[in-house]
Amino acid sequence: MAPQYAPSLRSRLAPLLCFLQTGFIVIAAFYIEIEKNVEVDGNTFSNFYAEFQDVNVMVILGFGFLCTFLVRYGFSGSGFNLLVVGIASQWAIILNGIESWYNLGKIRVGLRSILVGEMCTASALISIGAMLGKANPVHLILIALLNVSGFILNEWLLQTLLKVRPLSSIMLLHVFGAFFGLMLTWILYRKGSKQGFEKEKFDRKSGLFSMFGTLFLWMFWPSFNSILVDHRTPERKLGAICSTYLALAVSAVTAAAVSVLSSPKGKLNLIQMQSCILAGGVSVGVAMSAIHQPWEAMAIGFTAAIISTAGFKYLKIHMLFAFECHDTCATLSTHGLPGLLGWLAQLLLQIKDCNDHTVAIRFSVFHISTLFITISTSLSMGILTGFLLKWNFWRPSQNKKCFDDQAFWEFPHNAVRK
Repeated sequence: MAPQYAPSLRSRLAPLLCFLQTGFIVIAAFYIEIEKNVEVDGNTFSNFYAEFQDVNVMVILGFGFLCTFLVRYGFSGSGFNLLVVGIASQWAIILNGIESWYNLGKIRVGLRSILVGEMCTASALISIGAMLGKANPVHLILIALLNVSGFILNEWLLQTLLKVRPLSSIMLLHVFGAFFGLMLTWILYRKGSKQGFEKEKFDRKSGLFSMFGTLFLWMFWPSFNSILVDHRTPERKLGAICSTYLALAVSAVTAAAVSVLSSPKGKLNLIQMQSCILAGGVSVGVAMSAIHQPWEAMAIGFTAAIISTAGFKYLKIHMLFAFECHDTCATLSTHGLPGLLGWLAQLLLQIKDCNDHTVAIRFSVFHISTLFITISTSLSMGILTGFLLKWNFWRPSQNKKCFDDQAFWEFPHNAVRK
C-alpha cells in the first residue's frame, strides 16, 4: 500500500502557490511591461533567442533530468524542478527589475531579463540538489524564493560596494548555491542519515535518465558561460565558448580516469562521473574574464575534474560523518569546489598578467573581498532559511517518506481496490 499523501500538498502547497502566483500577476498588471528594444547588446533578436533557448534547455531539461538518478524519485526530481523554475524565475525578474521600477516607474521585461532570472534560479536549483529527496514541495518553494533573494542581494552588494561587473558577480552562482545548500543540510540534518536511507539508491533506468541531464548540461554549458558576454566584442565571446568547451572536454576525460582509479574494482561510477565531468565548465565560468590561452582553460578543467571527483568520492562521506551535512547531490564537490578553484585561478591569472605590484595587491584584496561577501551572504541566508524550515508548520516529511515519489504523486496502479 502506498504511503499517505503528505498533508502539506493539500493544506499548504496549493494556498502558497496560488498566493504567490496571484501576487506576481498583480505586480505584472501594474508595474511590468515588455521591452521595446529587440536588440540585446547589439545582437539581433533571432540570434539571441537561440542562445536563450540553450540556457532554457539547461535549466529545465538539464537540471531536471540530472535530479532523476534516485530510483524512486524521478517524478519529483524532474517535476519539482520545473515548479521551482516557474516560481523562482518570476521572483528573480521582479527583484532584478526594482532598479528599473525606481528610475522609470516600470519593470522592463525582455529576453535578457528573463535570462538573468533563469541564471539566478540556477543558484536555487544547486541548493535544492543538496536537499533532494528530503524536502517537501513547500520547502523547495521557500528555499528557491529565499535563495534567489539572497543571491540578488549579493549581486547588489558586489556591484555597489566593489564595482564588480554584472557578468563576474552572476557567475558566482555556483559558490553561492553550494554553500547555501550545505548550510541547509547542516541545520536540517535528519537522524539516521549516517546509516543511510533505504530508498537513496539508483538503478539502470534512473541512472540513464540522469545521464540525459548531464549530456544536456555538457552540450549547452558554453552558451551558459558566454551568453552574457557583450556581442559587440565577438573575440571575447568566442574565447568564452572555446575555453568552456575545452575545459569540459578535459574534465570529462579526467573524471573518467579518476573514477576508475578511485574504484576498488577499477570500474567507472556513473553517478560520480555525471556531476564531475561538468566541473570544468563551472570553474571556467567563474574565471572566464582572466583566461586568454587555451592551455589555461584546459589546465583548469583538468584540476577541477580531479578535485570534484575526489571530493565526490571522499568529501561527501566526510561531511556527513564529521559535520552532519547530508548532501544528496554532492553540490559542494560539483559546484562549490570547482567554483572556488575558478575564483583562485582568476586571482592567479590576473596577478600573473599584472606588472605593477601595487595594482596586484589591490586586486587581490578586492578579489578576496568578493569571495568573502559572497560566502558570508550565502551562509547567512542559508542559516535563516534553515531555521525557517525547521518550523513544524511546514510538516516535514517523515524519514520513511524521503526519496519516495508516492508521498507526493498519484500512482493509479498502486491504489488499493475495494
